[in-house]
Amino acid sequence: MTRLSARAVQDYPFSAPDCDGSVVEVAPGILWARMPMPMALDHINVYLLRGDDGWTLIDTGLNTPAARDCWEHIASTHLQGLPIVRLVCTHMHYDHAGLSHWLCERFGIPLYMTHGEYFMMRTLAEPVPDPLPSDQAVFYARSGMPPERTERMWKAMRADPFMPPQPQSFHRLRGGDDITLGSRTWRVVIGEGHSPEHACLYCAQDEILIAGDQLLPRISSNVLVTSIEPEANPLQLWLESLTRLERLAPGTLVLPSHERVFRGLHPRTQELREHHGQQLGQLRDHLAEHGTCTAFDAMLCLFPRLRTPVDDMLALGETIAHLSWLRYSGVLRRVLDEDGIYRFALTDPAAATPPETPEPSEEADISYARH
Repeated sequence: MTRLSARAVQDYPFSAPDCDGSVVEVAPGILWARMPMPMALDHINVYLLRGDDGWTLIDTGLNTPAARDCWEHIASTHLQGLPIVRLVCTHMHYDHAGLSHWLCERFGIPLYMTHGEYFMMRTLAEPVPDPLPSDQAVFYARSGMPPERTERMWKAMRADPFMPPQPQSFHRLRGGDDITLGSRTWRVVIGEGHSPEHACLYCAQDEILIAGDQLLPRISSNVLVTSIEPEANPLQLWLESLTRLERLAPGTLVLPSHERVFRGLHPRTQELREHHGQQLGQLRDHLAEHGTCTAFDAMLCLFPRLRTPVDDMLALGETIAHLSWLRYSGVLRRVLDEDGIYRFALTDPAAATPPETPEPSEEADISYARH
C-alpha cells in the first residue's frame, strides 16, 4: 500500500481504539476494534455488528498470538452477554482472513465470503515451491527483474510466518445481495482490482459503508498484476470499482480496514483517481525520455526507495498494473525481446498525455443509492 499526501479527507469523527481489545462505538450497535500487526502498517480495523441473535464479526486480523489474545479479550469484555454468530471476511488477504479458521472453530460460527475471494484464498494457501514453477519464473524473467533480486523476494515469501490454516467451507456473498447483519440490512457492493471479488457492505438507510481495503483515507491500496493472471488489467477494474462507490450517498460514514473511520467518500475517490493518473503520467514521461523500458526499469521510476523483498513484489505488481492499463488503452506497445524480456514503448511518442482515467458515471445506480 502506498501512503499519499492525502488531503481530501478532513472529517474523522472518532478517535481510534488501541490495539489491545478496546472498542469504540461508531454507530448504534457497531463497534470498531483494532488488531495489531508486526509491520510498518501496524494495525487492521475490525468491526462487530450487534443483532438480536448475537454479533457478526467483520474481518479477523493476522494469524498471530497477539490478535488471538485481542479477540479473547473482546469476547470476554464487550459482547454484552450475546454470542458471536457469524464471521464476514471482506477479502482473502491474510490481515482480513488469516484468523478465519481459528475464529470459526473457536466460536462455532460460519464464514461468509464471496466465491472469488474464498477460492483465491485456498489457491494461495500452498507454500511457495522451490524452485519456482515455470510460469512464475517466466513472469519475473519477462519483467526484467534481476534473477538474484527475484530469488531474494521468493526466499522471503517462503519464510512467510503468517500462513494460516484454511476454513473448509463458506457461505457465499454475491454482489447486489441484501443481507441482514446485526440490526441493519446491508447491500453487498463488489470491488475489484485490489483482490478478485472484494465485498464492501453498504447500509443505505443509515449511510454507512464497511469499505474493507477498497477505500482508505490516506493509503492507496495495492493494485497488482501477478503471475496467476499475467495479462490482467486490474487498474481498470479498480477504477470501475471507484465508480460504484461514487454512487453512494455523499455523507456516507466510511469504516475502512486501515487508519481511521471517516466521511468524505467522494473527495477521496477523486483523489485516488488523480493519484493513479499521476503514476500513469510518470510512466509516459519516463518512456518519452528513455524510449523503451522494462517493467523493472519502470518500477524503479515509480518506487525508487524500496527497502525489502516484499516491497519489491508489491511494487513490481503495481508497476505492471499501470503499464498494462496504458497498453490496453493503446498508449504503449509491448515487445518480447531476444533475451525473453518485455520492453515497453510509446505507440505515439508525439502524444502529449495519456488518456484520462475513467470518470464516474453521472447515472445513479438505484441498487446502491439511498432509497
